[in-house]
Amino acid sequence: MATAYYEFYRGTSLGMALTDSLDELITSGVITPQLAMKVLQQFDKSLADTMVNHVRSKATLKVRLPQDLPAVDDVWTFVLESADFVTAEKVKIIACKSGDAIEAGRK
Repeated sequence: MATAYYEFYRGTSLGMALTDSLDELITSGVITPQLAMKVLQQFDKSLADTMVNHVRSKATLKVRLPQDLPAVDDVWTFVLESADFVTAEKVKIIACKSGDAIEAGRK
């Protein structure tokens, strides 16, 4: 059985561009939907691998969280508004149960 990875990188601008391109290729009959799904699964795996093996940036946050913080499949989503540590209007943080993005991506 193939390893499954989280699909949250598909929501990035790169992931959405890939999805749009695959949709166009399916619509024009160049590829099958099954091939498009294989491409998206490889994208999920490649992004998880890249985050673990090539990204050197790190951040540490100290916050107070409720004990009953809801999670779906051991994934928590945090949205920081008016954050001072970045020059962004909004920062979205997705946290997985495992510290290793690849291990966390396995279902």
